[in-house]
Amino acid sequence: MAIKSYKAITPAQRFKTVADFSILTPKKDQPSKPRRLTQSLVKSGGRNALGKMTVRHIGGGHKRKYRVIDFAREKREIPAKVASLEYDPNRTAYIALLHYADGEKRYILAPLNLNVGDTVIASDQADIKPANNLVLSAIPVGTLIHNIEVTPGKGGKMARSAGDCAQLMAKDGTYCQVKMPSGEIRLIHSRCRASIGQLSNTDHENIKIGKAGRSRWLGIRPTNRGVSMNPIDHPHGGGEGKSSGGGHPRTPWGVPTKGYKTRNNKRTEAFIVKHRR
Repeated sequence: MAIKSYKAITPAQRFKTVADFSILTPKKDQPSKPRRLTQSLVKSGGRNALGKMTVRHIGGGHKRKYRVIDFAREKREIPAKVASLEYDPNRTAYIALLHYADGEKRYILAPLNLNVGDTVIASDQADIKPANNLVLSAIPVGTLIHNIEVTPGKGGKMARSAGDCAQLMAKDGTYCQVKMPSGEIRLIHSRCRASIGQLSNTDHENIKIGKAGRSRWLGIRPTNRGVSMNPIDHPHGGGEGKSSGGGHPRTPWGVPTKGYKTRNNKRTEAFIVKHRR
């Protein structure tokens, strides 16, 4: 997939790049969709139910509808035809609209090499083709997979963003060893399901935003440097002139930010065969 750049007739366009959406179905050719496949999306502004800001730099952004994605692939043994490939403003990967043989329509995450008109199915006897969904025990070792369940029947939770894929490394009794996109090797129950292939929009990581306004469209507010603040606002603040702050890089609350391990989940630690670091 290519990346589109612009002739630099303005300073903002000098470095700006966007994805080439040529593989997506044009809007005029997209089939009609049931209303239940989209939902209203209320913006939180980074605040929790109590109105307290828990995530900084979130606010504004373009108005958007949420596309209901079938992460669990609950319709088993029913073939479906890919009706269109579409852009989803809520995620980095593209999505595919499926028309099932019984007349139902659903969205799924679109992997690479999935084309309009292809037939996909969620079945343990399915072929190893992009977007087919199987249990891990039925997938050959070495296959690239995405949308992986952590708990059987709960729907895919891992490897869901643009260009992501995991690899099935080995099968050992009731568990399988899966190499995650981060490089971590993890044990996952063999009854968990996964979809075949690498996700679409692999060039997403190479896209350059180009201007501040484009970040605002995405709902990302400005981030201020700690060294430009006062000592009361940030550990890096203060000092005469343009001081670099001194000490190790820290968050506004004093937690180290480079190389400091914050992961602490003793419940799942036993399932990690090899850490990513």
